Amino acid sequence: MALRNELREFLLRGNVVDLAVGIVIGGAFGKIVTSFVNDILMPPISMLLGNTKFTEMKVVFKEAVMSGDEIIDPAITWNYGNFIQVLIDFLIIGVSIFFVIKGINKLRKKKEEEPTPEPIAEPTKEEKLLTEIRDLLKRG
Repeated sequence: MALRNELREFLLRGNVVDLAVGIVIGGAFGKIVTSFVNDILMPPISMLLGNTKFTEMKVVFKEAVMSGDEIIDPAITWNYGNFIQVLIDFLIIGVSIFFVIKGINKLRKKKEEEPTPEPIAEPTKEEKLLTEIRDLLKRG
């Protein structure tokens, strides 16, 4: 029972919920960036390189051994085109996250710089005494 309560407390903490939301949004953002790179950015680059599909750019170390349509021994390749495409994905995500964190830090810094209102000072003994005298004179 205690373990279940500890687990519930841990899972309902703000940090865990924030982390879960961040992971979900990060996954969706990663898909958007991958689509941007694959569908928008790489086709013009492939066209400039001679209409080859960028992810198919590779160096073949050993050709595949085939028997008709069946692959007996797969090819050994160095898929540098796919690596470059994944690297571009990473760079775009990294730069995006940098600017998001930079914006968050700027907002935090502004919040910290906001002056806190000074507490109202308690009246001195003389002010209290003068207030009492004034009130007594008003009652007259």
